[in-house]
Amino acid sequence: MSETPDPEVVELASKVFDLARTGDAAALAAYVDAGVPANLTNDRGDTLVMLAAYHGHPAAVTALLERGADADRANDRGQTPLAGAVFKGEDAVVRALLAGGANPESGTPSALDTARMFGKTELLELFATR
Repeated sequence: MSETPDPEVVELASKVFDLARTGDAAALAAYVDAGVPANLTNDRGDTLVMLAAYHGHPAAVTALLERGADADRANDRGQTPLAGAVFKGEDAVVRALLAGGANPESGTPSALDTARMFGKTELLELFATR
């Protein structure tokens, strides 16, 4: 087995990560439906959901979650998509992640801790109803 990654696979993965960053929900859905893993991670452990969430794309987040992506999968630093969305102030993404089963107490710091840190009382109230 070769230790060198196939350049075509690297190019495809790079394209799919860019789709997550830009929020192209339809293209992401098509790639995952065609066999790209819904929980594909980059070299920092960021999933497609993490990238879509951090860049403020609720439709892309929803499309990935509907295809089996893990809403609570933390990256290599222990950060979850929900905590990232709270940090970035992406309330629509927060709601999409919660609808997809994200746990506000997952990760380090958790979304709950992040909301407390930044005084986001409306999110604290939303998390309390979960």
